[in-house]
Amino acid sequence: MKIKVILADDHSIVRDGIKAVIEKKGDNIVIIGEATNGDEVLKIAKKNPADIYILDISMPLLNGIETTCQLIKGNPESKVIMLSMHDDRVYVEKALQSGAKGYILKETATDEIIVGINAVHMGRYYLTPKIASFVVEGFLGTIADKNNSSGLSSREKSILQMMAEGLSSKEIAEKLELSLHTVHAHRNNIMNKLKMHRQADLIRYAIKEGMVQI
Repeated sequence: MKIKVILADDHSIVRDGIKAVIEKKGDNIVIIGEATNGDEVLKIAKKNPADIYILDISMPLLNGIETTCQLIKGNPESKVIMLSMHDDRVYVEKALQSGAKGYILKETATDEIIVGINAVHMGRYYLTPKIASFVVEGFLGTIADKNNSSGLSSREKSILQMMAEGLSSKEIAEKLELSLHTVHAHRNNIMNKLKMHRQADLIRYAIKEGMVQI
């Protein structure tokens, strides 16, 4: 049986490049879905779950980190490979902390994606060699202490990301299929937990935490 993959990146050139490599070299791999944001990934996965999810870490509406958390919450067997332009420790920590089994830099993705998919499918981790030294240094043993230091739930983080991206409460409610009252309640909880009550402060916090990019 072929390894079923869902590929998500909001840049079509990245998706097309990875897709071309998989179609050319991945005889045992088939792409069953493509998406441009995390919200689309969850909808596709609900109807047709994949063996491997390849997710851009910085997607609109729902980033790769939060998408991974929700995929694993829905199905603990979900296996995710994160795609990223970032080779710094913070992003790698957040990806593995969310439950991702792989982390591949976009600059080397076309060279590594086949090996990465097969490794993760077999139950192993796969990290771009350039950033694998982070694991050797032993940070996996310390990130648990940092986990959820803000106290925000996965849903609250998703809503904060959308708030920082400029979506209104009504738009967030429609995207997440929630009532307007529920979104307002989440907004109040976010502001109280972070002790921030200005939109500008929330946006700065979201950028600092890597939820959105400038």
